[in-house]
Amino acid sequence: MPSDSPASPPQEMPPADVFLDARGLNCPLPVLKARKKLLGMRGGQILEVAATDPVAVIDMPHFCAEAGHDFLGKRQEGPVTYFRIARGPVRQAREDEELNP
Repeated sequence: MPSDSPASPPQEMPPADVFLDARGLNCPLPVLKARKKLLGMRGGQILEVAATDPVAVIDMPHFCAEAGHDFLGKRQEGPVTYFRIARGPVRQAREDEELNP
């Protein structure tokens, strides 16, 4: 028996502040380029990454969990997967060490 309540609309992702085109790049380049972009962003800003590497579907959420960023989700459009990542809190001292070992 069908429900009388309307179906929930799909959740919209927030707009991206920065876009990274990683189409055509293979592992680990989409994650490495996303990491570099995120280092230049402020906490809370949103990065959208377009990637065609099928391994990125595994790598991006794992990278976000390890680096302290919020993985907001992904969507598929043909061969391209679009990832949304919210920049985690800025940990300036640690990032300075990573950039200038």
